[in-house]
Amino acid sequence: MKTVLNTLNALTRRHALLAVGLAASAVSLSAQAQAQAYPNRPVRMIVGFPAGTGPDIVARLLAQKLSEGWGNMGVVVDNKPGAGGLIAASEAARAAADGYTLMLGETGQLSIAPSSYNKLPYDPAKDFAPVSQVVSADFVLLVNPQKVPAKNVKEFVIWTQQQKGLFMATFGAGTPGHFGAFMFGDAVKLKPEAVHYKSTADALGGLFSGDVQGVFASVGLAAPNVKAGKLVALGSTGATRTGALPDVPTIKEQGYNNLEFSSWFGIVTPSKVPADILAKLSADIQKAVKSPDLKAKLEESGFRVTGTSREEFARIIAADIVTWGKAVAATGFKAD
Repeated sequence: MKTVLNTLNALTRRHALLAVGLAASAVSLSAQAQAQAYPNRPVRMIVGFPAGTGPDIVARLLAQKLSEGWGNMGVVVDNKPGAGGLIAASEAARAAADGYTLMLGETGQLSIAPSSYNKLPYDPAKDFAPVSQVVSADFVLLVNPQKVPAKNVKEFVIWTQQQKGLFMATFGAGTPGHFGAFMFGDAVKLKPEAVHYKSTADALGGLFSGDVQGVFASVGLAAPNVKAGKLVALGSTGATRTGALPDVPTIKEQGYNNLEFSSWFGIVTPSKVPADILAKLSADIQKAVKSPDLKAKLEESGFRVTGTSREEFARIIAADIVTWGKAVAATGFKAD
């Protein structure tokens, strides 16, 4: 009898283990099937800035390419401008974690905001899953030639020292251009006064009117104005010259070795999106941005195409939180 009971117990344990294994296999197969079927309906891509801005341009080009690769399954760009991108990030963080809501995030929302806001309505590290950094973007120091008689950074610094102060336009408090202005001030031994505008158009309006003396604008925004002769580019902030303005030297080339900064745009999702969907998204985005036609369009718009892995993008965000945190701390800036 004892032998029979032992045999039955062993069979029961074996059946239980087999059931667990089958259940796990079923879950795995279900997840794989879900990823393979993804997407089977339109995907929304939230952008925290207005139409026509750098993030919007990147989002629309990427959305079009992804739609083509997904059998013309629509990717709809949804602009949610305001508060330096925080409104969009807050909405994206609360979205369903099913892979059908993406956000084209940028440096300010994900790496600067944790240090610059006392009460941030989302946690970049906990609420988002990095998918892929799409592009990076250098900035260009612009001046109005009708108001500022400078052709390079050194001349600008000398001229500014003769004025009552250095007033720098920004596209909003807490943005890379905001803290970049202070980094520039440190590099050239000046104390800039940041003048925050609600939009890029307003900031450039302030430059044209002479209310401010300079602005750090993205290459994509700067290039058309420089090529048209409306504004003068004194220097770029990258490690190397930008292809969109190859004749403009970097600020480091001009002797200010401590000044180098850039921004980036990349896709993130709500943090609990299934891993298989995240993997497919990342692979599809990397393939899209490195395709010859999209890569060329992005570069023509003044961006450096990166198309990173999920892991690399996560490292970039974390490292930039430290880097920009130091810049924020140096200014003493805190937003409510």
